[in-house]
Amino acid sequence: MRIAILSDIHGNLEAFRACLDNARARGAERFVLLGDLVGYGADPVAVLDIAMEEVARGAIALLGNHDEAVILDSPSRMNEMASAAITWTRGRITPAHRGFIAGLPLTFEEEGRLYVHAEASAPSRWRYVTDVEAARRSMQATDAHATFCGHVHKPALYSLGDTGKLTGFGPVAGAPVPLARGRSWLAVAGAVGQPRDGDPSACYVMIDTLPLQATWLRVPYDVVTAADKIRAAGLPIGLAERLFVGR
Repeated sequence: MRIAILSDIHGNLEAFRACLDNARARGAERFVLLGDLVGYGADPVAVLDIAMEEVARGAIALLGNHDEAVILDSPSRMNEMASAAITWTRGRITPAHRGFIAGLPLTFEEEGRLYVHAEASAPSRWRYVTDVEAARRSMQATDAHATFCGHVHKPALYSLGDTGKLTGFGPVAGAPVPLARGRSWLAVAGAVGQPRDGDPSACYVMIDTLPLQATWLRVPYDVVTAADKIRAAGLPIGLAERLFVGR
């Protein structure tokens, strides 16, 4: 089976649609949305509507920290720009959207694969996997052969062998990586709606399950329109500007 894994869409409708279209053109049979559907971007309603439609067709969707923040009444622990976007988003989503978000799980596991927004040792604490020690903590918390997460906005892949040696590297876009048995793997999907690795194109992961392999894919999208919508909505200008540089 070919599964497309999309994370950190962040209300970016143009990037979301571009990745969905690209994945379908590449033969994706299923979608997994790793959370942070909202936040930052100007199209939370449209993104949530599409996500709800995909889930109705069999997709898996998980809770991210921005999703959680938007349905909480208490202030979120975020920087000024992120908090402003959360407050703006709260005023636009409907009760149906809130109910959908409230029902999203923190994790989902199938056939030796664990999906989570942040990391496996404490999914609700929203800790980042940015180095080998954080990856080790997550990988040792699960028996899954491969964990797929988001949250970081930068693609990465970590591998843990029987000897305890853990390695990490940045995957090359378009190059399939076999996730061989006998090792544990943690794949950071990158971001659809707000990449932060210096490449402004949207990023997602396509996996083939037999044998298991992962391919990171970059998808150009209409950044100008996405940024113009952020400006028109009155959201912090930095949220628009960073889309052009992938930071």
